Amino acid sequence: MIPSSFSYTAPSTLDEALKVLNELGDEAKILAGGHSLIPMMKLRFAEPEHLVDLNNIPGLSYINIEDGTLNIGAMTRESEMEESGDVQQHFPIFLDAAKLIADPQVRNFGTIGGNIAHGDAANDHPAVMIALGAEVEITGTGGKRTVGIDDFFYGFYATAVEDGEILTEIRVPVPSGKFGNAYHKTERKVGDYATGGVAVQIELDDSGTCTRAGIGLTNVNPTPLRATRSEEALVGTKVTAAEIEAAGQMAAEDCNPSDDLRGDADYKRRVIKALTKRMITKALERANS
Repeated sequence: MIPSSFSYTAPSTLDEALKVLNELGDEAKILAGGHSLIPMMKLRFAEPEHLVDLNNIPGLSYINIEDGTLNIGAMTRESEMEESGDVQQHFPIFLDAAKLIADPQVRNFGTIGGNIAHGDAANDHPAVMIALGAEVEITGTGGKRTVGIDDFFYGFYATAVEDGEILTEIRVPVPSGKFGNAYHKTERKVGDYATGGVAVQIELDDSGTCTRAGIGLTNVNPTPLRATRSEEALVGTKVTAAEIEAAGQMAAEDCNPSDDLRGDADYKRRVIKALTKRMITKALERANS
């Protein structure tokens, strides 16, 4: 299908983009990589009157580690994450996710910020950011504010980014001790949305006891979901087979999948249980490697 008519603006500075967004109000949509918004516009699920393209604004694409934090500019491409030495060394979970996102053409243009700001529980990075305990920087004409990832997704395609604001940076804490992370999803075919996905980060002290567990679930709830009981089942333990089994069972019980063409709810719960166990095991292996 062909999208509805819309106007197009490509500002060259962040201040200019914020000014335009505030003038246009809720009739404007931000265009980053476009791989979530444009398909929705073609299907007329989204019919914005104005598009504000961020691709000409310098300074929004970067990856660095400073003061124990991985900083990711909102316009950083999926392919740039794959090539980053810092990401490869500390956060292979991003490589796990990237290789499951569509195809190289999409990864060359799709952005991390756009993937999150779209607010789609079927996207991969929301669950990853939940597992990693990320926080998001949002910029408006009044300045910057920071929102923890657990307060960022609050409804169906709804996030903490308000009209006239732009998501500008994602920050991921780099744990000081041993830690490992992993992500996987099942999909009917390459490029499809997930039947279900699980992101895990495990942090360990010197004795091998789990000090923090982060578990995020993809596409089994109206919003990206933290598997809180599963996390609690691991913290303070040596993460043995018994704890991993319990965490997998709890994740299956606590998610809220719907019947659709990718399978019924019972099947998706079984997928989540299996993936949770596998990703905990893989994250643990990486933490101990």
